[in-house]
Amino acid sequence: MASVDETVTDIEKGTALNPSTSRIEEPAEKDVFTEPDAAVDIDEPLPSDNNAIQWLKRFEHFVGLEARGIHRVHSSEQSTKTTLSFLSIVVLWFSINTAPQNITLASIGQEVYGLGFVDATLCSVFGAVLGSIPVAYTAGWGPWSGNRTMICARFSMGWWPVKICVLLNLVILIGYSMIDAVVAGQMLSAVSPNGSLTVEVGIIISAIVTWVVTTFGIKIFHHYERYAWIPSTFVLLILAGSAGTKFDTTTPSTVSGATLAGNRLTFFSICLSAAITYAPGAADFLVYCDPKIANRWKVFFATLIGLSFSFTFTFCLGTGLASGLQNDPTWEAAGAGSGALIVAGFDGLGGFGKFCSVISALSLIANMVAPTYVSGINFQILGRYPAMVPRYIWNTVAVIIFAACALAGRDHLSAIFTNFLALMGYWVVLWIAITLEEEFIFRRRMKPSFVWSDWNKESRLPIGIAAMIAFCIGWAGAVLCMAQFYFIGPLAKLVGDYGGDMGNYVGFAWAALVYPPLRWWELRMFGR
Repeated sequence: MASVDETVTDIEKGTALNPSTSRIEEPAEKDVFTEPDAAVDIDEPLPSDNNAIQWLKRFEHFVGLEARGIHRVHSSEQSTKTTLSFLSIVVLWFSINTAPQNITLASIGQEVYGLGFVDATLCSVFGAVLGSIPVAYTAGWGPWSGNRTMICARFSMGWWPVKICVLLNLVILIGYSMIDAVVAGQMLSAVSPNGSLTVEVGIIISAIVTWVVTTFGIKIFHHYERYAWIPSTFVLLILAGSAGTKFDTTTPSTVSGATLAGNRLTFFSICLSAAITYAPGAADFLVYCDPKIANRWKVFFATLIGLSFSFTFTFCLGTGLASGLQNDPTWEAAGAGSGALIVAGFDGLGGFGKFCSVISALSLIANMVAPTYVSGINFQILGRYPAMVPRYIWNTVAVIIFAACALAGRDHLSAIFTNFLALMGYWVVLWIAITLEEEFIFRRRMKPSFVWSDWNKESRLPIGIAAMIAFCIGWAGAVLCMAQFYFIGPLAKLVGDYGGDMGNYVGFAWAALVYPPLRWWELRMFGR
């Protein structure tokens, strides 16, 4: 008698379910006049004889949730109807990123690094724009390949090494959602009468709304992001008008010499990391788009514009609020790096200011929805059995984890910003270096350059030896040059009193230097 493992479908490797042993009934023949829905109708067999999995799948189909997780969207399923226009892609990224957590991030430039208004603004904006370029690059993979971002990463990192990237990406995705939840909780608590609504309750409210949107999947996600930017942008423009008179654009930096250079570099790197960490999930939102309409260049520029505008807008507000801390006791009491500072910026508007604060806090949900949605797909890439669990279940797990972490870390937001963001940016930079060289050095001569239908065929993908070695060497360079609160590398210590974070740049360079010869050797030895 066949074992359960033998009859369970391996979604990742495409092993077909034995129909004679399956208890799942064949679906009724579809109406020929009904247009198939690529998000719900997947040309893959339902997995396993496990009753729980079958029940979850039936529930998913009954409610109409997005059933597609890591499965590739075929070119025949990418239609005009499911394709976003250039403006829609710009709005998508602007909506995701126009959130108060970017304001709180920019505000730590003065408080933590002693930078003046001009220094903090220039470092934050240019760091974010530079970090947005890799995001724009990976976003184009969605329509081009029909694959999710970390599935595309298999074509450079290999079947097994990419799982390390997925684990690191899950830390990023859940970590960012945690930061957003804390900021939302702080803002909702600050605006309530005498703090009657606690930070904990605010965190739970934002987590529940995020769970609802991500559970239904890509259609609701796109509808939500299409309009979420309107109220958030409106209230932030009001914030700029009401608080702008207290901005002190002449605030000087409180450090000088090599220390100033090191602090500029470190803050620049943190803001770069805030942007570049979108890259491992950027393609996930665009896999249903027709590449003939949403080609790679169009997606690239639309993504870059949306992110650059939103980062510039929110970072200028953040550095402006930080520059006015000495001009208003309420602002000073709220402190930089806190959602309460944004609420204090609305203080002069009375009851309407509190209303704006609530809208601004709820706008964080648009930024929480994106990483939570991607995390549900990333969990499935970890292996055979996680791939069988429906996407919406993994989204639920992610919400529970980030809400629990937010409740535990709600009093340490500035420390999370300065320590978490830069650390997570390192691995993304290494992966981008490897991926760029894989495409433009090794794949450029192949016809076709990528066979995207091999996404679930381990034997057709790189072994990953070259990528793994380059990744580790890049990490070594990043550690030697990192400047974090908990560790300053020996090379980073050479810059000023507090070091200068050069981890992103040295790590990128080291990985880029060693990958080409290693990959050439791997191709000669294994042919793939």
